[in-house]
Amino acid sequence: MSTEEQPISIQENVEQVKITSVSKGHVSASLRVESNHLNSKNTLHGTVTTCIIDWMGSMVIASHGLQKTGVSTDIHASFVGFAAEGEELIIEGRSEKIGRSLAFVSVMIEKVKEGGERQVVSKGSHTKYIN
Repeated sequence: MSTEEQPISIQENVEQVKITSVSKGHVSASLRVESNHLNSKNTLHGTVTTCIIDWMGSMVIASHGLQKTGVSTDIHASFVGFAAEGEELIIEGRSEKIGRSLAFVSVMIEKVKEGGERQVVSKGSHTKYIN
């Protein structure tokens, strides 16, 4: 890393996500893949993907009106495809169950292909202790 390069923080990665719609138990967002989101193979880095799943889990829980979104007990990511710089990602989060002490959220990350067709990049789940 040159002296001019500054590492990108995790917070800066999710600050670039744009929330497009929110309803109780469902949040939609988008993100254009930029150079700071890439791994050494110039595709979306797994840590960025997992960070998005973590962040989206909290957003979906907040959509239920909860003031505190809890702490993570489990995060799972399946890397199904890839995304390259300049591609637009659509991120969908849904609550599977919000109980008294645990919340279960599923997250789908897809890239938008030419013509508007979507292709899965990653599927994730996030479980949080919310009590």
